[in-house]
Amino acid sequence: MKRHRLKALLSHAVLATGAVVVAFPFLWMIMTALKSEAEARGTPRLLPSGAPWQWHWGNFARAWHEMEPSFATCFLNTFLVSVLVTAAVVVTSLLAGYAFARINFVGRRALFVVFLATMMVPFEVVLVPNFMLVTAMKQALRDAMTGLLGQGALPTANTLGAFGALIVPWSANVFSIFLVTQFFRQMPQDYYDAAVLDGCGHWQFVWRIGAPMVMPALVTAGLFSFLGSWNSLLWPLVVNTPDEAPVLQVALSYMVREEREGFNLLMAASTFTVLPVVFLYLAAQRRFIEGVTGTGLKG
Repeated sequence: MKRHRLKALLSHAVLATGAVVVAFPFLWMIMTALKSEAEARGTPRLLPSGAPWQWHWGNFARAWHEMEPSFATCFLNTFLVSVLVTAAVVVTSLLAGYAFARINFVGRRALFVVFLATMMVPFEVVLVPNFMLVTAMKQALRDAMTGLLGQGALPTANTLGAFGALIVPWSANVFSIFLVTQFFRQMPQDYYDAAVLDGCGHWQFVWRIGAPMVMPALVTAGLFSFLGSWNSLLWPLVVNTPDEAPVLQVALSYMVREEREGFNLLMAASTFTVLPVVFLYLAAQRRFIEGVTGTGLKG
């Protein structure tokens, strides 16, 4: 009994230490956001001087309204791109996962292996080819819109091309397809047989029966996609100019590089960047854990 308690105590101590190590940078970020610029650049200390009601809560409003490029615009752009990418990944993963798991077609196994093999290719290897394809896509869109609507449509074409460059290349994800495929494979054959007897086709089964049953996998795929799009820096930095659909991570990188704002405002902006992801994870935590662990279970 004592040995069991000692083991449990040791486990809790290790977990608590890990939690403190992980949470401390976020606590430091929030506390720095509440300091004055001079105090943020001064001697390192966790808490700002003065009582909580004397802290610089206005730094959050300044970061939202006064920073350049407009932080509010970057936030909305990032949110829009992340939502659209997430929706696209969920739909493509659902359809592709069902096809790989339940539809017998020529070359299914070989194609699935090729899909999985692409996960081993580093992003940097395909960065230049993807950039060339997206640049050609943006130019084709500009030519088409200006040819039909005149030069007045050029700003709209540039905006649509910039958003398309951030969305289209990431509208499908191999890991998400693999995850959903495994969930479909674990579903008992009885569900499919009963659906066929009731007159269900592939489309009806996917949307009415399959989607609710693989919801943990879809939530997991959506969370990973949203997080990846929300935190994306290299791709937006390469494919778009600072004036074309600026996103949060690019704006933060410019703030750090040019040092136009104080550390306190930078930390306030970083807090705004982190909070949506934290709230989203807390809201979908149960489904996320089910999705991550479910691929190891047999139906």
